[in-house]
Amino acid sequence: MNNLLRLLGRRLIALPFMAFGVTLLVYFLMSFSQYDPAVAALGENATPQALAAYRHEMGFDRPWWEQFFSYLGGLLRGDLGVYGVNKDPVSGRIATAFPITLQLTFIGLLIAIVFAVIFGVLAALYRDTWVDQAIRVVSIIAIATPSFWLGVLLIYVLQIKMAWLPGAGELPAFTQDPTGYLARMAMPSFALGLPVAGSLTRIIRTSMVEELDKDYVRTAIGAGVPKRVVVARNVFRNALITPVTMLGMKIGYLMGGAIVIEVIFALPGMGTAMFDGINNNQPTLVQGVALVVALAFMVVNVIVDLLYVLINPRIRTV
Repeated sequence: MNNLLRLLGRRLIALPFMAFGVTLLVYFLMSFSQYDPAVAALGENATPQALAAYRHEMGFDRPWWEQFFSYLGGLLRGDLGVYGVNKDPVSGRIATAFPITLQLTFIGLLIAIVFAVIFGVLAALYRDTWVDQAIRVVSIIAIATPSFWLGVLLIYVLQIKMAWLPGAGELPAFTQDPTGYLARMAMPSFALGLPVAGSLTRIIRTSMVEELDKDYVRTAIGAGVPKRVVVARNVFRNALITPVTMLGMKIGYLMGGAIVIEVIFALPGMGTAMFDGINNNQPTLVQGVALVVALAFMVVNVIVDLLYVLINPRIRTV
């Protein structure tokens, strides 16, 4: 419990400093844009008076550091700002986009975990056989396959050539149309999760092999305990410690990859929102999306670290 509280305290103390650093970095990078956000919002045919009024109203005519601290003050009040000619709230766009990104990340992670556990355990149990060698080759190919390239390939094969799955179009609600929802999310989730599945497979295999070589396994099997019982109750549980510690980074990878995948598959998530903000030179939208994604990544890492501390005391041997 002391370790848990100490870890939680360190993470909570570091969280606002990391959030400030991410906000400053994104704001600083967006300040290099040479395109006028007033022109992006009002159009190139807007009058100079209208452009000047928009810049003054949005604060774009002030020094960048003054704009930053004004924006930071708004964040402390829960205000992410507005964007576009209609001054739509950034929080409203994020409220509709973020759940879709979370769903895509969760399904991609679920696919990765299922594949990694099955093939990682098989490779460890049948190590140095043709099964192990085949799984190694497949996992290396999966790791080396870019998600965006795989997404384009899936669209070409499964949508254009075979017309099996939709690669674009409206995303129905799961509660209203479960089949349509799963069909729409199948290709982007698989494209997102496959590289992570390959990486996790190798990690699980290595952890399983290390556990299988320990003395307690040989002692238990020699004492008459069936090997499947030892593997299921002890080896597999202990071998999951290392993969769990890697989940935080993998989830961050998935959230980052989801931004590209959403654009390819026309999903209205955080990636599409950021892409629109960059294309239309809407810095407040880009900053809001980047900040929320970064905070979500940091919170996930805190949860994974806490989970690791909770699992560690439960490591047992026969």
